[in-house]
Amino acid sequence: QVQLVESGGGLVQAGGSLRLSCAASGSIFRFNVMGWFRQAPGKQRELVAAITSSGNTNYADSVKGRFTASTDNAKNTLHLQMNSLKPEDTAVYYCSVGPRAYDYWGQGTQVTVSS
Repeated sequence: QVQLVESGGGLVQAGGSLRLSCAASGSIFRFNVMGWFRQAPGKQRELVAAITSSGNTNYADSVKGRFTASTDNAKNTLHLQMNSLKPEDTAVYYCSVGPRAYDYWGQGTQVTVSS
């Protein structure tokens, strides 16, 4: 069983920054599917950033140019750097990994951006 724990969420005012981390219980190098999702109240879960096995990243249009996803394989950790935050970024953020699909999920961390 792979366990993922997100951290780094909190309250920040618009224009500020947060850096989320996702610590895995084992090596993440083996996983071909890695990404960050978010879900706001009353809305569907949204893929924010996908990380391919080759290290390439793809972002939702709403966060392009503001968010950066990365991996630290030596520390078995995913990161999501969020800059220029907007109130509409407010959501619970989740990391997820898997060998072929998003099989394993963290518990989520709340990000609240005030206007």
